[in-house]
Amino acid sequence: MRVVIQRVAQASVAVDGKVCAKIESGLLVLAGFEDADSEADLEWMAGKIVRTRVFADDGGVMNRDVVAVGGEILAVSQFTLYASVRKGNRPSWSRAARGEVSRPLFERFVAKLSAALGRPVATGVFGADMQVSLVNDGPVTLGIDSKQPE
Repeated sequence: MRVVIQRVAQASVAVDGKVCAKIESGLLVLAGFEDADSEADLEWMAGKIVRTRVFADDGGVMNRDVVAVGGEILAVSQFTLYASVRKGNRPSWSRAARGEVSRPLFERFVAKLSAALGRPVATGVFGADMQVSLVNDGPVTLGIDSKQPE
């Protein structure tokens, strides 16, 4: 499982020009899945995201997590995180899990993320052509891979 998390002042997702999810201060989470992902990957990633300290404390040091600051989370499924551009100029997404595998993984991931956060997580519309808008705060952007935890 791969994610890109961005600390945001606000973020939203629209489908067909209509906003379907919106958050204020918190994290935008773009999540991609592969066939090899397990419940352990989902659990580890959900915990890692809510415990990652990317919000400033009173001294201006990134020392607080999304729970500590009362932040929100918007999760968006993003199969393109598994793009390979090794051959040619057209990306290949052969490592990305197909919809019938990734949809239940995404749903279980969102449930685990909500439980870890202690409140519901906003989401995009799985499989839809979405327009994601955000105001990246910092900017702070991190990539995390459950198979290569660093």
